[in-house]
Amino acid sequence: MSKPLAIFLMGPTASGKSALAMELVQRLPCDIISVDSALVYRGMDIGTAKPTAAELALAPHRLIDLLDPSQAYSAADFCRDALREMAAITAAGRIPLLVGGTMLYYKALLDGLSPLPEADPQIRAQIEAEAQALGWAVLHQQLLQIDPVAGARIHPNDPQRLSRALEVFRITGKTMTELTQQAGCELPYRTLQYAIAPTDRALLRQRIAERFDAMLEQGFEAEVRQLFERGDLSPDLPSIRCVGYRQMWDYLAGVIDYEEMRYRGTVATNQLAKRQLTWLRGWSHPLTWLETGSQLNLDIILRDVGSCE
Repeated sequence: MSKPLAIFLMGPTASGKSALAMELVQRLPCDIISVDSALVYRGMDIGTAKPTAAELALAPHRLIDLLDPSQAYSAADFCRDALREMAAITAAGRIPLLVGGTMLYYKALLDGLSPLPEADPQIRAQIEAEAQALGWAVLHQQLLQIDPVAGARIHPNDPQRLSRALEVFRITGKTMTELTQQAGCELPYRTLQYAIAPTDRALLRQRIAERFDAMLEQGFEAEVRQLFERGDLSPDLPSIRCVGYRQMWDYLAGVIDYEEMRYRGTVATNQLAKRQLTWLRGWSHPLTWLETGSQLNLDIILRDVGSCE
């Protein structure tokens, strides 16, 4: 028996993924699963370009508004939730349509998660204490001896990743490099994978600048102010580190002025788009590129789906 079909629609921010997904839902028996680490948070709507109530009425999205911004959501959490939703959609005789730009989530789903252990607060505190006493440079030398590959990749001034690499070794007795080479289970779906982006990168930069300004006009500052005034959130949390939110947070905290926030927010979004494109250019699975705004995109996907049946 052949595996059920799933469609992946990937691409950088502001490339037109959502608009194309909405068109697909009108033409194919598919249900959308969001693949976006920012859309999982409630109360973060404008800055994440979350679908509007009208759009959600036309095409419900799964895996949005799952968590309070004080909570964390990992690639493992996503895989668990996405596989559950994909199974439910397939059981209803429909096609899962995964849409978003969090490339790590797609990779985890396709290639499986490496069996890295959960964080151990006791060991982490021990490493922190050693760093205070000896300095991170000494701990980096330790890592170079244990795991030269990770040691070369991780900068001595990156305490978070340095601490994690040492922690993994102390918990498991195996290096992070060894563990990340252990692949997980194969995805039980046939996938059609697409990446949408404009060939002209200047057009993407223009779309990003326009989107950021549109978010400001829609009340992005008021949205972040509500989060800021709660008192229990900080830039250390994944939610507040989301592109745009971190810059607006700094503005509200009086660290930067409004124009600097607008500039930094746009720059950070462009940097995110560049990282997403880098992921996609190195993608190890068959991938069909689509041109942002092209009238042919829908026909290409419909043709491919038709040939799978």
